Amino acid sequence: MIQTGLIPNAHSDLVTDASYDFYGLRLATCSLDQRIKIWQLDENNHWTVEDDWKAHDAPVSKISWAHPEFGSIIASSSFDRTVKIWEQTSLSLSEAQQSSSSTNGTQNQSGSGPLSTRWVERLVLPDAKGTVRAVEFAPHHFGLKLASIATDNMLRIYECIEQPSLTSWQLTEELDVQSIVAGPSPGYLSRAHTLALATPTQTHATLDGASASLVAQALQQGLQQSTSAPTPARAGLANREADGGWCISWCKDKYWGEVIAAGCGTNGVIKIIQLNARRSTTLLTLSSNANTATSTTSGPSFSHTTTTTATSGPAPTTGTTDTTADSRGGAAASSTFAITTVAWAPSCGRSYHLIATGGRDGHVRIWKVKPGSEDDGDGMGEGDGEEAKWTAVSVADFDQHKSSVGRVEWSITGTILSSVGNDGRVRLWKATSGNVWRPAGSVGVEQTEEPNEPEHKDVEMDA
Repeated sequence: MIQTGLIPNAHSDLVTDASYDFYGLRLATCSLDQRIKIWQLDENNHWTVEDDWKAHDAPVSKISWAHPEFGSIIASSSFDRTVKIWEQTSLSLSEAQQSSSSTNGTQNQSGSGPLSTRWVERLVLPDAKGTVRAVEFAPHHFGLKLASIATDNMLRIYECIEQPSLTSWQLTEELDVQSIVAGPSPGYLSRAHTLALATPTQTHATLDGASASLVAQALQQGLQQSTSAPTPARAGLANREADGGWCISWCKDKYWGEVIAAGCGTNGVIKIIQLNARRSTTLLTLSSNANTATSTTSGPSFSHTTTTTATSGPAPTTGTTDTTADSRGGAAASSTFAITTVAWAPSCGRSYHLIATGGRDGHVRIWKVKPGSEDDGDGMGEGDGEEAKWTAVSVADFDQHKSSVGRVEWSITGTILSSVGNDGRVRLWKATSGNVWRPAGSVGVEQTEEPNEPEHKDVEMDA
């Protein structure tokens, strides 16, 4: 592959995240130096600094752009346990002149002229009890919503209730990812009702923030009382944070309502969660231990599970695949690796979804996820019938990075996957016409010749 651009000395410390805007003409970067930089692509295809500011009091972990229909808005998460909302605003004439004089020779190194805009902090969300590791805006058809996940294992969903000013956000969901109740959407809610609850019109129809939090806490307490599994000890919190992974990715298809993939801790599990104003549930669990997926059907006990594995590709490892056990205890600790990144591909009209994960074991995995068909529940009585369940199969497993994978991301069509690892290379994976996933090349900043690697057998994806 050919390197088309390079931004030298982008930050004074390690860059933790980079994110393009909707049009791919601006790039936001964040770093351990606690700063955020916005880069703009000029007519000569060179990246120039548009703005640069100290954003947090600790390293910035992630950054996310909102859809442009809401304006120029970004959200950032940090190790200072906060999420911040930023908006780009125009400067007045006096402010522009002052900015021009104060930034001469500093921010304006690129020679792009005096700054006419600046990024303003609109709100700080301080609800997290641990370092916030990931933040992502919801697809625009659900309104201006934001998801974050922190090392307290809590998935938090916020909704902007004063959109022009961006100064008032409501905490609509606060879920413990590890103990969230398993099962599909509640039987008394139809899919149409679920979708209606997930649209922007729900602002004045759902519970307020305090009530929603109380409901979530009550559900979590009930689940903890009903299970015999002990709560994982928090004595090794420092090690857990160093070895763990916290990541989220929204489903891009609005037909299924608000669905999000989330992973936390060191158990090597990604949960597919259906967000709902009445009760949020786990639709599916993806386990990297043996490339297995477990879906839970409806019913009072939520005890029936279905496990599927890939019929081709790397053979599953032997041993226990219990994802409910504490991953740092016993033999499980030696075979479990945290999932550090997850990406939900755009559906583009497919009847199934593709979800990619990357972990500390150096593996990039691709999952084919099939939502339950509406016909699966036909013939059953309303309220006690079995609702359609989601299923998944691992269709690709690559380990060329040979080191921890930091990020996976899909192309706009969901046919090309990119990944980056601690080996310092960005690798591409492409699906061929025969539904076979194979390496499509790699690129490194230093552009050194890549050592010869053993050939990996292509992985076929079932139709």
